[in-house]
Amino acid sequence: QLRLVESGGGLVQAGGSLKLSCAASTHTFNNYAMGWFRQAPGSQREFVAAISKSGATNTADSVKGRFTISRDNSKNAMYLEANNLKPEDTAVYYCAARIVALWQASVTFTREDDYAYWGQGTQVTVSS
Repeated sequence: QLRLVESGGGLVQAGGSLKLSCAASTHTFNNYAMGWFRQAPGSQREFVAAISKSGATNTADSVKGRFTISRDNSKNAMYLEANNLKPEDTAVYYCAARIVALWQASVTFTREDDYAYWGQGTQVTVSS
């Protein structure tokens, strides 16, 4: 059973930056496609960014140009660098994972239902 642990959330002023991390409990991290989602109070969880097994990325329009997803297979970790944060970015941020076949190496997944494994979330609060 894959375990995912997020870290790096916190309170930041508008315009500030945070780097979220997701640590995976596996030595076969390179077999997984990964994603970040977020859920604001009273809202449904929404897609933020995804990265494929091969490193291809996909970012939601709402954060494009401000957020960057990356992964380091040698550290079994994924990251989300969030810059120019806005109050509307306030949410609990979740990392997610799914194992993929070789032929899916370049595929990024944007739906919650695509993912089998989830972390517990890390809170990001952006003050105005």
